[in-house]
Amino acid sequence: MSSVTSLSLPYLNRELSWLDFNARVLEEALDDRVPLLERLKFLAIFSTNLDEFYMVRAAGLRRKVAAGSPQYAPDPLAPAEQLEHIRNRVRELIMRRRKALKKDLLPGLARHNIQLVKMDALDESERARVHDFFEAQVFPVLTPLAVDPGHPFPYISNLSLSLAVDIKDPVTGKAHFARVKVPRSLPRWVSFGRGHHYVPLEDVIGTHLGALFPGMEVQRWFTFRITRYSDLDLGQMDQPEDLLETIEQQVFQRRFGEVVRLEVQRDMPERIRALLLEELSESETQLVAPLGPDDVHDADDLLELGDLMHLAMLDVPELRDPPHSPQVPSAFKDARNVFDAIRERDILVHHPYESFSASVEAFLEAAANDPQVLAIKLTLYRTSGDTAIVRALTEAAEAGKQVAVIIELQARFDETNNITFARTMESVGIHVAYGLPGLKTHAKTILVVRRDADGIRRYVHIGTGNYNTKTARLYTDMGLFTCHSEIGADLSDLFNSLTGVSRQKFYRRLAVAPVTLRARMLELIDRETAHARAGKGGRIIAKMNALVDPEIIAALYRASQAGVSVDLIVRGICCLVPGLTGTSEHIRVISIVGRFLEHSRIAYFANAGNPEYYIGSADWMPRNFDRRVEVMTPIEDPGLHKGLEAVLATCLQDNRQAWELGADGQYRRRQPEGGAARATQQILMKEPWGTEAGRPPKRKKKGAVEL
Repeated sequence: MSSVTSLSLPYLNRELSWLDFNARVLEEALDDRVPLLERLKFLAIFSTNLDEFYMVRAAGLRRKVAAGSPQYAPDPLAPAEQLEHIRNRVRELIMRRRKALKKDLLPGLARHNIQLVKMDALDESERARVHDFFEAQVFPVLTPLAVDPGHPFPYISNLSLSLAVDIKDPVTGKAHFARVKVPRSLPRWVSFGRGHHYVPLEDVIGTHLGALFPGMEVQRWFTFRITRYSDLDLGQMDQPEDLLETIEQQVFQRRFGEVVRLEVQRDMPERIRALLLEELSESETQLVAPLGPDDVHDADDLLELGDLMHLAMLDVPELRDPPHSPQVPSAFKDARNVFDAIRERDILVHHPYESFSASVEAFLEAAANDPQVLAIKLTLYRTSGDTAIVRALTEAAEAGKQVAVIIELQARFDETNNITFARTMESVGIHVAYGLPGLKTHAKTILVVRRDADGIRRYVHIGTGNYNTKTARLYTDMGLFTCHSEIGADLSDLFNSLTGVSRQKFYRRLAVAPVTLRARMLELIDRETAHARAGKGGRIIAKMNALVDPEIIAALYRASQAGVSVDLIVRGICCLVPGLTGTSEHIRVISIVGRFLEHSRIAYFANAGNPEYYIGSADWMPRNFDRRVEVMTPIEDPGLHKGLEAVLATCLQDNRQAWELGADGQYRRRQPEGGAARATQQILMKEPWGTEAGRPPKRKKKGAVEL
């Protein structure tokens, strides 16, 4: 078969591939090998993931349909076709979620005395306790909103839970409709003194609706919830003069995005559904076609299932994963000076298996307190609260050190947090910049400039994950500490381009998007192709969150056609189709889903016996190559290759948490066949860099995982 071209590129739809990933998350909720409260956690994550999907991806497709946009080559599906496929797939998934919750998780929790109960199941003293709670804390914050000629249909905020209330005037016999918002400021699950038994807040409100409509007859009530378009629209405007102010305005305007989904309680009558659809269509400024019956989700008795995360966090150890304590990286043990350790040799750290606080945070704290440190510069994409990182930067600035932070204001759904951090840091004398026009700064980099005994030296950290204390305990990520002179010089050039005015096009060692990263990755893939054609073999292993870029996919197909053995570990979206005869039969794709969110990006190229490894912030997507500032760094020290080799081998041999993508576009969970289960994350919790015993044997046949 001739080489694959863009016109014949086998390509899975991005949106449907993402839904497949979320389906794998849901499968964790159905897996009885997972502790019960952890299963509830996965169901909550599935639900919040789906919310974001509708706010951004499905909402964007609706706008494309309205604008008459064609399909994105090489995707075979036009926007309208994608929406239809999405509706069908989501319908299957929410029915599966309903079955999991109703038939499995809730009964299982009840056997452990964890229950959601209705108000009518409470005894008299329990009802009195809930009534007192309602009177003291709930009733004062409720606002009943009637809908009639004198009361227009109210504004309904994104993702808010509401009651649709049928009311009758006993004097006139006239029917009325009203909406009552369930406050987010109050606990969703109301305790009433019976251990881990809770009443949903909406049921508490529904039982007391008479207090909101005195003199009226409350006939019945039902829950509903809407989802609004929530992406920012900066890409459609000229470069703003004040980016921070513009982002603030966009975040505010996001509250009024068009409604893209209506969720209703399963038994809501058709008359009320039709009323909601009609009123939502008339009251909204629509950039797209109004909602129709296909946009109504009605599979659930309980809505806003992301709130189940609060129950999943209950302190019931026997129903939770065993606690995990990260190891202190060996290079940073015994209270060693971090700069001495980095000068001695490059250091790789692997989170959450190795401690973020004992490595990254310790590095910044040492920089803040060391009188020989002259400057600290770093990029922030998503951070968390009053962390050691923010405190260290503040202390460094107050000590007179030069501190510069590139903070990304457009980190989706973290915009408000990042604006707050930007203003806080500016107030203590930190130089804050927002990056380059039209590009998100997604790179994870720290540069520390220090006066050593032998001169000025740059110390660097380049990672795959955010400088976020909370997610560092939940996401798998890697980071490199080095004082390699050329890498340090490259990072200086990058920071200068981000804080100043620059057309920097050359980097010595780093692969930087949007300047050199795409070309570097294509060059490395094509080199393996050339090696294979020359009879020198070819081997590529890449781990990432998403693989979408058509040019990279075409290069991987060419590599496979030349005989290069390719293994891809792609947690989420994968548009490449593996295992196609004549095109991709030498490519295998797996996805690992487990306790921690797989987030590290690693690329390995065998290079005919002279291997090269890269780690960094970029997935293989057009946005990462072309519309973001990303950094991938080579791992220069051969002594570090062994650990990376073992981690990749551990992933490829996983038969417990891994799902394999077939040539038919379907994922299938791997199962232990006669031997012991090999779960990547469980292995790495014990040995953060894998073990010799855990390495797979080398094989050269199809399906090989040799490095």
